[in-house]
Amino acid sequence: MFADKPVLVGSRVTLRPVGPEHAEGLFELVSDAEVRRLTGSHGEIDLEASRRWCATRADHDDRLDLAIMAGDAYVGEVVLNEYDPANLSCNLRIALLGSRVFGRGYGTEAIELVLDHAFTTTPLHRVSLEVHAFNERARHVYKKIGFVEEGVLRDALRWDGEWHDSVVMSVLRREWRARSGSLQ
Repeated sequence: MFADKPVLVGSRVTLRPVGPEHAEGLFELVSDAEVRRLTGSHGEIDLEASRRWCATRADHDDRLDLAIMAGDAYVGEVVLNEYDPANLSCNLRIALLGSRVFGRGYGTEAIELVLDHAFTTTPLHRVSLEVHAFNERARHVYKKIGFVEEGVLRDALRWDGEWHDSVVMSVLRREWRARSGSLQ
């Protein structure tokens, strides 16, 4: 499904296939306390594990891992994964480097670029995601892009001794086409 690892160019960001050159950026991303909280990431990886991960992304046809680049700077990643060929669906996840790159439109444009690619070059019908209920900024961005809230996973995340819900959202091909004015 994702054998083609494209470079997608927008006005703010360029999405490039994740490779070994992105390992230090990914390590910084997964080491940021605020990013870990927003993504609910309990696990930790070291720089060597980040290098191994980045070096193998091109080998996976069932997912698309793209580095979000602002000029020459790594500012995050956007991923299509959990591909379900029987139902033509997959999951989307995104993480930005941290507060110094939040609020610049990088995430919005990265998601729009990857959804446009997914819905115009693949047979995908549905792209879904989960977002923690406390992450209002992300929920706002997803709704603005066209994702629809489908339901709540109650107490899906335990963070610092507190339980938090996760919101399930998705966008369908026909919704994306209507939003983007695509004739495909």
